[in-house]
Amino acid sequence: MDGIKKITDRIAAETREEIAAMQAETAEKCRSIKEYYDKIAQEEYWKAVTAGAQECEIQAQRLSSTAVMESKKSILAMKQETVSRIFEEAEKRICNLPEDRYVDFLARLAGNAISTGLEEVVFNERDKAQYSKAVIKAANEIAKKRGLLPKLTVSEITGDFKGGIVVRQGDIEVNCTVEKLIELSKGEIAAQVADILFSE
Repeated sequence: MDGIKKITDRIAAETREEIAAMQAETAEKCRSIKEYYDKIAQEEYWKAVTAGAQECEIQAQRLSSTAVMESKKSILAMKQETVSRIFEEAEKRICNLPEDRYVDFLARLAGNAISTGLEEVVFNERDKAQYSKAVIKAANEIAKKRGLLPKLTVSEITGDFKGGIVVRQGDIEVNCTVEKLIELSKGEIAAQVADILFSE
């Protein structure tokens, strides 16, 4: 019986050693696998973090670009509105010049717009009542100096404009209204006005 017990004890001891060796080998394999996947997980984590940071940076740049563009649009709109107001103010000031200067202004417009001296001059209602006689007289003087017939007349009709005149002969009209003069000068001087207003 002792021999059998010794054999079984030896087999049990060998088995325990094999089990311990297998357990140690399995533990080592598990540790290696865990280290490998920890490394992969760490790499994927940093890839995700880096990609997220880059995406956030791109988004921030887009938002910044959009904000800058919107800011520029707002500033441009404000500048355009300011320039428009300047022209509106110029229009008002011209229409409300002192009488002697306004009569001289209208006479020069008429005198320079005529080609024969036989034209009729259209005024707005206010200017026709207040200034037409003086304007026609002064414009006829200009016509004489230009060697034209001094026979300008006041038109029976009145125009729907704020100031200035329209010179007519038959179907031909020369629009010298303040509104038209301002409109024509905008293209030439709007940039200069903006430079004066917004130069740094």
